[in-house]
Amino acid sequence: MTKQAPCRVLVTGSNGFIGKNLKIKLSELPGFLVENFVRGDEVAKLDAMIAQVDVVVHLAGENRPLNESLFHEVNTGLTGRLCDSICKERERTGRNVRLVLTSSTQANIDTAYGRSKLAAEKLAENLAGITGNSVKIFRLPGVFGKWCKPNYNSVVATFCHNVSRGLPVKLHDPEASLRLVYIDDVVSALVVALQDLSDGARRCVVQPEYQIKIGDLLAQIEAFKDCRTSLMSERVGDGFARALYATYLSYMPHGNFLYEVPQYKDSRGVFVEMLKTPDCGQFSYFTAHPNITRGGHYHHTKTEKFLVLKGKALFFFKNLMTNEVIELCISGDEAKVVDTIPGWVHSITNVGEDDMVVMLWSSENFDRDRPDTIACRV
Repeated sequence: MTKQAPCRVLVTGSNGFIGKNLKIKLSELPGFLVENFVRGDEVAKLDAMIAQVDVVVHLAGENRPLNESLFHEVNTGLTGRLCDSICKERERTGRNVRLVLTSSTQANIDTAYGRSKLAAEKLAENLAGITGNSVKIFRLPGVFGKWCKPNYNSVVATFCHNVSRGLPVKLHDPEASLRLVYIDDVVSALVVALQDLSDGARRCVVQPEYQIKIGDLLAQIEAFKDCRTSLMSERVGDGFARALYATYLSYMPHGNFLYEVPQYKDSRGVFVEMLKTPDCGQFSYFTAHPNITRGGHYHHTKTEKFLVLKGKALFFFKNLMTNEVIELCISGDEAKVVDTIPGWVHSITNVGEDDMVVMLWSSENFDRDRPDTIACRV
């Protein structure tokens, strides 16, 4: 069986935000070899580089030049030079080197930047029209995610950077709306596009696309910061909040990787709260010295799950109505979870020789005014 040759990819702007993320993803996937073209490289190298690749992912561009003429020189001029090199390669060898171009939704706006992006799109479409080469064009809205440069062209990056460091944030128009796509979704769409062998020009989109007001964006990022002190987690399991939370953490300065949580000590051991959720309870752990008993109460509605991490525990249960008694002896080596049952008095005793460590999940956050924890002798 013949082994399939790898797909050889030239990534322009590979040291930029999208380029860094794309390079990492391609390094994780089998069957790709990546060549890089970065700021400062000589344009004269392009003919030789394109002769060695199957597809070009053109990410390089100018966003905030000191001179507006650089918009045309880089965004339009470099695209034109790439198209010329691809045409030369087709004339020389007959090979169809595919092109994936990232543009911007600002191509619809009559600014120097927007005009330069629109002109680059037309050059790419012209390449496809003349030669039939495969061209895929992405008009991207704002892209957010790890490794984006703050205080440059991404309000998400700036907010995440400043909030994570306690720096001031300027908010000019909180009602202004943003269209955003997440870097992982952009990279996934680019990977699909660079494997698409179909000829001609095609417009591509990144999904999902999110829309949010700038004021709401800042409030959400500040809530991520506050959860370290409140212990109350935001709902970060999916969608925009998942992507934004990962982005916020990626801007965390090294000295803030670590933070303290409440620890309550007494003669029995320690009780440590780790995380609370809006509607799925909280996570904690506790220790107990040898022969120490914790618990001695029951709940009407609240439930708990105990996982013994270290030591040897004796769980005692007694039914309030029938006085039925159940005992369970669990070791930290067993990886077994013990549920507490409403209407049953329960306690846990360290029957080992060393300190016991137990992880605890409670179905609700502790409410001192309504604790649903009634002391009862066992």
